This record gives sequence, C-alpha cells and structure tokens, in this order.
Amino acid sequence: MEVTDPQFWVAVFQIVVIDIALGADNAVVIALACRHLPEHKRNQGIFWGAAGAIGIRILLVFFALKLLTLPYLKITGGLLLLWIGVKLLLPEPAGPAGEGESMVKGGATTLPGVIKTIIIADTVMSLDNVMGIAGAARDDLMLVIFGLLFSVPVIVWGSKLVMKWIERFPVIIVIGAGFLGWVAGGLLTGDTVSREWVDAQPAYLQWLVPAVCSFGVIVTGKWLTARIQKKARLTVDLLKKE
Repeated sequence: MEVTDPQFWVAVFQIVVIDIALGADNAVVIALACRHLPEHKRNQGIFWGAAGAIGIRILLVFFALKLLTLPYLKITGGLLLLWIGVKLLLPEPAGPAGEGESMVKGGATTLPGVIKTIIIADTVMSLDNVMGIAGAARDDLMLVIFGLLFSVPVIVWGSKLVMKWIERFPVIIVIGAGFLGWVAGGLLTGDTVSREWVDAQPAYLQWLVPAVCSFGVIVTGKWLTARIQKKARLTVDLLKKE
C-alpha cells in the first residue's frame, strides 16, 4: 500500500489500536515481575523486559501463522501462563543474610530472573498480538515494522504506569495475576486440539474456563503465600530461640 492510499492510514489506525489494546497484557506482566526489584533496578527491568517482548514479536511475526496451527502449543502456553500468574502472586523473598537459603521463595528479585519471567510470559502472550498486527498490516512489511516499533513506548509507558498503580493500590497485583489466568484459559480453549470440542459445547464454556483459571490462579497464589509466610514466621521463631 502507498502512503497516499486511504487504506494505508486505516491500517495504521488499526495497528495503533491493536498495540494499545494488546500491549496492556505485556505491560501488566512486566510491572508485576519488576515490583520485587530494588527501586534503582526497576527501570532496567522494564527496559530489558520491553526489549525482550519486542524481540520476541519480531521473531514471531515470521512464524506466527505456522506456530498457531501446531497442536498443543496454546495448551502448553496456557499452562505456563497459569504457573507464571501464581508465581507473580508470591511474596518477595526475605530472610537473614548468610543463612544459605531464602526463607521465602517468591517471585524473582534479581534482574536476570525478572527478565526470564517476562520473556517466558511474553512469548506465550505475544502470538495473538503478532497475529493482530500482521493481519491489520495486510502483508505490508513497513506497516508490520511500524506496529512493532509503536508497541515499544506503549509497553514501557504502560509498565511504569501499572507500577505506580501497584504502589498505591496493591490489590492490582491480585487483579493482574487473575488477568493472566483469564488469558491462560483462553489459550487452553483456543488450541487446535481443543477448539473443535469447545465449539461443540454450550457457549458459556468460552468464558467459564477463563473464569475458573483466573479464580484458580488467585486462590492457589494466596494459599501458597499463606504457607510461605507461615513457614517464614516459624523459621524466625526458631532462629530467635537459638
């Protein structure tokens, strides 16, 4: 498409809307993963997390059509996302220095660990995002590149905004983890293996599975958090007695 073609600008508008709408999930993942980092490393986590997300999208844009037809790919991705959602709910590791092991095993608190978590989640969540951009671009490479580049400020700005909201309203952590569970449920029902069976079932199954996954992530995360905190308190009591 030429720049003077009205369809070109329609496609640009569609890509901008897709980037804003679909970049939100990546921003939530990055913000949740970075919240345990020290203040001075959060910007680094957001930067490298966003860079990883864009790098993944660039790779996926060439393989997305074939990848989405592979059986069990979305199911595997959905299960990974459920695990990540639970992991992001766990408390920050804390314990006496020099004990040799952390009393609490929660989300990653090191920059490499956070980046690894972000990249795994983004890999799972970016397939549909890339498909949306590629579809709106209508095989126009310049528009695809524009869509990928435009998503950078959306993800970075969105991550910083969500991070500020988390500091003021910690309940966003629970909502974000539940959101990942919802996305995971959508992946489980959208796989090439499960889609035909799901389509043959009552329509409410399309939202029931994501809702159950979302609820399951929150309940599991809260239960594990309670166990971890109880273990931490017992360990502290034993150390004090010694």
